[in-house]
Amino acid sequence: MMSTGKTVKARTAATPPEVSVVVPVFNEAENIAPLLGEIHDALKGVIDYEVIVVDDGSTDATPQVLLDCVTKFGRLRPLRHKRNCGQSAALASGVWAARSEWIATLDGDGQNDPADIRALLAKRRAAPADQRPAIICGQRVRRKDPWLKRVSAKIANAIRGRILHDRTPDSGCGLKVFRRDVFLRLPRFDHMHRFLPALFQMAEEQAVSVPVNHRPRTKGRSHYGLHDRLWAGIVDILGVMWLGRRMQLTHCCELCDRAREESSEDPTASADFPCMQPGGKEDA
Repeated sequence: MMSTGKTVKARTAATPPEVSVVVPVFNEAENIAPLLGEIHDALKGVIDYEVIVVDDGSTDATPQVLLDCVTKFGRLRPLRHKRNCGQSAALASGVWAARSEWIATLDGDGQNDPADIRALLAKRRAAPADQRPAIICGQRVRRKDPWLKRVSAKIANAIRGRILHDRTPDSGCGLKVFRRDVFLRLPRFDHMHRFLPALFQMAEEQAVSVPVNHRPRTKGRSHYGLHDRLWAGIVDILGVMWLGRRMQLTHCCELCDRAREESSEDPTASADFPCMQPGGKEDA
């Protein structure tokens, strides 16, 4: 296990964890307990964390498995959608519920390696405080998927990169670490989880990638086919391109705070309140 050279302090109920691990799942009853065990093994003693698993209206034994896991994994917080709303909606629900300023997310099928969360967090820590990326993305260098899935993903990534210029070789990788506050400013739409690097860059934030491990699915079945990953993905790319042209980004600061800062009456820096909204005009 990687050592951070520091002691992880015990967290009280009022103290937020250093990272919230958000895992959207749908009909992944067989994968949940092993995945939670791997997350625990990867992060225990390394960083203070919580795990939020969002059940997106599963029709199998997923809800009961999550309840059974609560007693074994004390840091687990299970959530459930009343109906299936999609992976992006499940991710958003988990981020809303998270108590940390930083989110780590991975897929619930067991193909992402939870041990790689440490590498993404290390990339964030290694950067100077004023140059720290707001999102660190995993890049699956050796994908363990069927050839048709790999080919469709490669085509979609090439088209996305050419149109959106997000400089992210594997935007669809579920393993990411990002700032919660930036995510909550982003516009919501179905499949947005596939475009987080581009959306963060539209918000004038930096995105970087880190090579990560990838594993074959050994239990359950994939919930995406060729249509979802390629053709629907191309339509989504065009929508994100339109959104990027219409999105407004405003950095707003409180004038009283700015005046005090300039007059040296208050040494505290003024607070900025960035907000994003698609389309429309600002009110006078």
